[in-house]
Amino acid sequence: QVQLVESGGGLVQPGGSLRLSCAASGDIFRVNAVDWYRQAPGKERELVAGITSGSRTNYADSVKGRFTISRDNAENTVSLQMNNLKPEDTAVYYCKARVLTTNLLSLEVWGQGTLLTVSS
Repeated sequence: QVQLVESGGGLVQPGGSLRLSCAASGDIFRVNAVDWYRQAPGKERELVAGITSGSRTNYADSVKGRFTISRDNAENTVSLQMNNLKPEDTAVYYCKARVLTTNLLSLEVWGQGTLLTVSS
């Protein structure tokens, strides 16, 4: 069993900053690629940022220069630092991880999501 738990969502004013965390736990041998997605009301889920096991990163054009994804392999956590937040960043944020278990199974695991609201 592998679980992902996101944390750090909340209400922030436009221009503000927030940091989301995604923690993996369970029968983990290695956490490979991790992606952050978001889904705004009435919209499809979209990829926001991703990081490989080697810490190569990629970002959606809409967040480049404002969001930074990073990982701590020792703690099996991935963070998303979000700066200069805009109302259009309001969404439920999900992390998704590709995990190699201790039984050498490769699993794709989603977290339950955390809500970010950007509003004055």
